[in-house]
Amino acid sequence: MQADRSLAEAFDIGAMPPGFAEDPFPVYRALLEHAPLKRFADGSVMLSRHEDLDRVYRDTKTFSSDKKVEFLPKFGRTPLYEHHTTSLVFNDPPLHTRVRKIMMGALTPRAIAAMEPGLVALVDGLLDRLEEKGEADLIEDFAAAIPLEVIGNLFVMPHEERGPLRDWSLAILGALEPVLSPQQVERGNRAVSEFKAYLGDLAARRRARPGDPATDVLTRLIAGNDGELLSHTELLQNCIFILNAGHETTTNLIGNALHELTQWPDERRRLIAEPALIDTAVDEVLRFQSPNQLGNRMSVEATAFHGETIEPGTRIHLAIGAANRDPRQFADPDRLDLSRKPNRHLAFAQGPHLCAGFSLARMEGRIAISRFLARLPDFALAGTPKRTGRVRFRGFASLPGRVGQG
Repeated sequence: MQADRSLAEAFDIGAMPPGFAEDPFPVYRALLEHAPLKRFADGSVMLSRHEDLDRVYRDTKTFSSDKKVEFLPKFGRTPLYEHHTTSLVFNDPPLHTRVRKIMMGALTPRAIAAMEPGLVALVDGLLDRLEEKGEADLIEDFAAAIPLEVIGNLFVMPHEERGPLRDWSLAILGALEPVLSPQQVERGNRAVSEFKAYLGDLAARRRARPGDPATDVLTRLIAGNDGELLSHTELLQNCIFILNAGHETTTNLIGNALHELTQWPDERRRLIAEPALIDTAVDEVLRFQSPNQLGNRMSVEATAFHGETIEPGTRIHLAIGAANRDPRQFADPDRLDLSRKPNRHLAFAQGPHLCAGFSLARMEGRIAISRFLARLPDFALAGTPKRTGRVRFRGFASLPGRVGQG
């Protein structure tokens, strides 16, 4: 498919074209073909090709994840600024190394495998309720409910205290959009403050009665690693990060998968006939509709892409959604192929910043999608899906579905 050069020329990260959040892929195709290094009026640049993003992710000396310089003018010295400049994902070593090491100790393969029986029971219970209702919102009643429970369990958070988590998460991550309204900023700051206050109380309770550090992420973060401890602020902000990251991306993965299965009936029939395809199917959905569409870095040294120099201090937007449709890496990239191999998608980033929870997200996707399809193979859309309207995180706010007779 020939890409429209004018789409690449007109594209502006600070003023998204109408309909971009609904369907960004024509713009992505144009960028990939005509402007793999796209410059914007504010001095920032965008990279879209797979090999370029892979290079940036792996070279942490040239490309920094630290966002203090970028986020200060955006947020001022507010709760959002404190959160997004203290969390793991927006930091370089030594903070990144220290926090990640502590975190990964609670996300070992053994610990994740131990979560599977509980996850199966959770999914089956949600499916029971879906069958009883007949019609439901597949986001609220299924996709979003799964990661909230899983992450809540990782923190051994009382069930009756989990109610505000989704709204807090949506408000905080929504503040990472390229362009924000004053209302979005206000909601984000309020969410960080409320979330931080709640976690401060939860941490105090956990210090008084520690849990098992092998399975309780909060207890492990409090205990530190090899004598290294997180400050109180680092502890709370990285708890917020884990809860947000684990919720948003996995909700989008499951919701996007269910939607795509309604759009590609032949692939849906394949997966029903060959349940063993579920592992490659999950990775293909991650590639095809990446839950996280945009990343960011800051150049530390002068570096060249496509014959042009990026100067030190340049903000770099990473078009993950475009890279995962790059025809130089993926044959027939705009086709959903649930048996695609190899599939070197960048939905979980790459290098030292490879998503710490990628194994858990894959397990949640595998169990949720496979068990949903086994129980409800004839499910259908029951109304118009509504996307979130965000460009950084790609998913649905609601996905009305018909799953039975009710």
